[in-house]
Amino acid sequence: MAAISSNTTKHQAVVTRRQRQQINQHRSVILWFTGLSGAGKSTLAHEVEKQLYQSGCRTFVLDGDNIRQGLCGDLGFSVADRRENIRRIAEVAHLMLEAGIITLTSFISPFIAERQLARKLVAPEDFIEIYCKCDITVCEQRDVKGLYEKARHGEILQFTGISSPYEPPINPELVIDTGNLSLESSVSQVLSYLENREILTRK
Repeated sequence: MAAISSNTTKHQAVVTRRQRQQINQHRSVILWFTGLSGAGKSTLAHEVEKQLYQSGCRTFVLDGDNIRQGLCGDLGFSVADRRENIRRIAEVAHLMLEAGIITLTSFISPFIAERQLARKLVAPEDFIEIYCKCDITVCEQRDVKGLYEKARHGEILQFTGISSPYEPPINPELVIDTGNLSLESSVSQVLSYLENREILTRK
């Protein structure tokens, strides 16, 4: 996770993160949404972003499917490729944090070790792990793409929750019961948390 190319020197930015936050009038932070496929991560992340944007915040969503269209399009779903997928995402999120942006990442990110490596890239207060908790039976009911059915029939290998494990967060900053709560209630919980942490107050 901390690999550095040889013969390079880190260049210190002239415009600092603090200065960018002052212009934006909010803190930058990484909101790391994790959970099973169909748990509602992307739906929740995009709706939270919509609410933040309407409040004047600078935001961006890094979505699993979108990232695999380009930046991680060369990766498969082996354990090694999933690890590299998360490494790249975490590095991009780190850059966006320094740019003063509230970055919302929506990825299954099934393994605790990889999420911990992403967390360790930044200061503790800059990483908010949000566990979208949803029973797999509910996830399967929501699966309009039929991925779970294909996985159960062996048509998709290493599918999280079926043929590959999902390791729930041990101590996330926030747990959202997306299997039972409405989208409105889920969004409200995230926004309330950010307000309580004073991330959305003027800086």
